[in-house]
Amino acid sequence: MKKLLAFLGALVISASAMAQQDLAPDQLVQKITEEVLASIKSDKDLAAGDKQKALKLAEDKILPYIDFQHATRLAVGRAWSQATPEQKQKLVSEFRSMLVRTYSNGIGAYQGQTLKVLPSRGKADPEDTTVRTQFVRPGGQPLPIDFAMRKTDQGWKVYDITVEGVSLVLTYRSEFDAVVKQEGIDGLIKRLTQKNVPPAAVGGSAPKK
Repeated sequence: MKKLLAFLGALVISASAMAQQDLAPDQLVQKITEEVLASIKSDKDLAAGDKQKALKLAEDKILPYIDFQHATRLAVGRAWSQATPEQKQKLVSEFRSMLVRTYSNGIGAYQGQTLKVLPSRGKADPEDTTVRTQFVRPGGQPLPIDFAMRKTDQGWKVYDITVEGVSLVLTYRSEFDAVVKQEGIDGLIKRLTQKNVPPAAVGGSAPKK
């Protein structure tokens, strides 16, 4: 019986993934964002910043639609071509962990917001596009966020996010370039690994009084 339920569950997930692949980039961004905002609205712990629930939400609703390999390659820049396959794998893994941690820490900030997808600009590219949006909160100024997306074998995926004109990838690239010049690719991997270690694991638990 358990195997049957697991099989049926896999079919549902597979069908859902196939349906997402058929969506246009702007429709995909709209759907994913609405699902995330609805989850935050319906769960008071999530809205309050519960990290475990935020991580679960990211794993289920967001991470499947992010092209971490392409995002990491762009963030690392010229040094990417010098990295070995093993180093590239580690870079992608650590960069992914860092982005997930950053997301989970700020999940509460999206409470009460809605998303407005803006008209596209310029000629449409069948393989690469930017979805322009605004996050709107009652009583506040709209926050412009652009999602750079590319078409993959698994459908459209996000590889960069620009918030108020500041690119996530380019911001990290300047930081990564400086580290690579001083410490090499292994030094960058080490820095990323250290950032992803929870504070308690670094300093240990506070002494009991």
